[in-house]
Amino acid sequence: MFIALLAAYTLSRMSKTPGIRAIGIGMLIAQMTPVVMLIIPLYVFMMKANLLDTYASMIITYTTFTIPVVTWMLKSFFDSIPIDMEESAFIDGCTRFGVIFRIILPISLPALVATGLYAFVHAWSEFVLGYTFISDDSLRTLTPGLSLLMGLWTVDWGRLMAASVVIVVPVAIGFVYLQKLIIEGLTAGSTKG
Repeated sequence: MFIALLAAYTLSRMSKTPGIRAIGIGMLIAQMTPVVMLIIPLYVFMMKANLLDTYASMIITYTTFTIPVVTWMLKSFFDSIPIDMEESAFIDGCTRFGVIFRIILPISLPALVATGLYAFVHAWSEFVLGYTFISDDSLRTLTPGLSLLMGLWTVDWGRLMAASVVIVVPVAIGFVYLQKLIIEGLTAGSTKG
């Protein structure tokens, strides 16, 4: 979230700087690349870096695939914030990071909650990367762990459904408690002016 916050602010406020727009378009194109197309190169990289069967492999890949989407979600929100507020903070002697952390961050709390919950749900429910990079049953994440409840000839439906409910409950609780901020965050960057 921290990296995406800074990247989104940069793409929103410094769009006239040479190269910034190209970086934004590069992030957008990277997001359009399907994960399945990159599984083999990522697996080879993780194998050569001795990161297979570690949580570091999951953290690196989830971060890599989530940052572009979260950045674009936050950028649309930052575009809707009037630049006059930042200019008055600069006049009062605030630095660029001071503006981000004292003005932009409190205003963008609903957008940060919405995008943070999106990033959490994306990592929480992801199957392909977790199944590919982690083969040790004690390290498996929840979604690929569900596949362990299915055998070649039998499926333990009771345990499978109970595990599915356990996986869904934290996300549902998060949505219930953060519903107001999520709705504000999702609609905040939709209109300009």
